[in-house]
Amino acid sequence: MSSVRLDKWLWAARFFKTRALAKKAIEGGKVHYNGARAKTSKAVELGAIVRVPQGWDIWEVEVVALSDQRRGAPEARELYRETPESAQRREREADARRLTNQAMQHPLKRPDKKQRRDIRRFKESGED
Repeated sequence: MSSVRLDKWLWAARFFKTRALAKKAIEGGKVHYNGARAKTSKAVELGAIVRVPQGWDIWEVEVVALSDQRRGAPEARELYRETPESAQRREREADARRLTNQAMQHPLKRPDKKQRRDIRRFKESGED
């Protein structure tokens, strides 16, 4: 395979569910190719660095193979190799999110009857 469009490659590598979503992300300036914004029709080359947002994470991957066909996830992972800096950054950010979520173990809920009485008593005592 000589060349593949960037939107097709991102779709084949399973970064996006559809080519339309890949195109929208590229046109929105979310995807960077070799450090710069790219167009949808940009031809992907081996060894290029592609920066792709995915949920809370930003993947920085090196292109190691070309494909314009979407296959299974194990085959799609063979199309790219994540840079070590990207993997470390994603891990650090995931840990930070995990710690933040642990701090908020109990979601906000409505007070029960006893708590409502206490709140009402507290409000009434402060109005004097």
